[in-house]
Amino acid sequence: MKKMMATLLCAVLVTGLCACGSPKAPTEETKSGQTTDVDAKEPAGEEKSGSDSATKIAWYAPAPHPYFDEVKKGVEKFQEDQGVEVVIQIGPDWTQASENEKVEALIAQGVNALSIYPCDASGANGLYEEITKKMGVNVINFGTDTAKPTTASFAVATDVKQAAYDATEAVIKMMGEKGNILNVLEVLEDPNTALRKEGVEEAVAKYPDVTIIQEIAGIKTQEEAVSKIESALSANVGKIDGIVCTGLVTSVGMTQTLSDYYEKQGDDKHIYTVAIDTDSGVMKGIENGIVDATIAQNTAGHGYISCMILKYMGEGYKVKDGQYFINAGNVIVTKDNQTTYEAELDQVTQDILGKLTTEYLTK
Repeated sequence: MKKMMATLLCAVLVTGLCACGSPKAPTEETKSGQTTDVDAKEPAGEEKSGSDSATKIAWYAPAPHPYFDEVKKGVEKFQEDQGVEVVIQIGPDWTQASENEKVEALIAQGVNALSIYPCDASGANGLYEEITKKMGVNVINFGTDTAKPTTASFAVATDVKQAAYDATEAVIKMMGEKGNILNVLEVLEDPNTALRKEGVEEAVAKYPDVTIIQEIAGIKTQEEAVSKIESALSANVGKIDGIVCTGLVTSVGMTQTLSDYYEKQGDDKHIYTVAIDTDSGVMKGIENGIVDATIAQNTAGHGYISCMILKYMGEGYKVKDGQYFINAGNVIVTKDNQTTYEAELDQVTQDILGKLTTEYLTK
């Protein structure tokens, strides 16, 4: 125990967790949009008046990514609605070692309720077991899941495999159930990417006249997405009938690449595409007819719902038998519902919040 406490105290002294790699101390974003030091004199995760002072909630994302920016909006809305302060941290990279170090530092500061995106589906469970069984921390996975068994109480996420399957099938239908698909993935080490790959492949396997002509992956930035998609299009000129992008970064890169590609090619062949998430560039692509549809995840719901569960658990609620995965829902966005899909997603969130203490939790 002394050794473990010494390790934790050392972790508190580690400088800087911030998206740009600055040596400054970790920061927490406030409602005003300014930042405050997490290591400041006030205890991390201190709630506002009216909240359960025994519950110290933290939200942790492993590295900068547009998806996490969207989830964070839900966390901030939770703070505003519920009057509960949440320590918001985004880590430096996609490694489990970094995530372990930063989370251990948060626990040493008094955090006892954690909404977290696990870096490694198996590796994260070692961290979870340590902090749940020995330190009494409640853990909720957001955005993805960990391998079973796990000591995380819930996973609040999109059913990403099914969403990828649906996106692929939508492209196949657009193609007339025959032709070649370019499968564009992000980082294969990410648990969600692996599930999305399975979803795409299972959908294609149902159609004997459809083939994945090429798979590209290992994409972390928009620049990498543009470069790799351009190379795939050049290597398969006239042969690609559909593209499925199951990551936000790849979706943005695809939209940019296809816009340039159509202009250069100067022909009438349309490549059917389904993206994911609602980046402004992707939405503009739908308006312009470059992108046919996108899967809108309930990203704000991932943040809001996971924090609300932690609040309830701090008030004495327990996990109901047989409950674990909470599908936060998604909506397929086309030209027809571009102005209404956000209301649809918000309604899904409200429906889930309304049944948390009856369907998922019990006292």
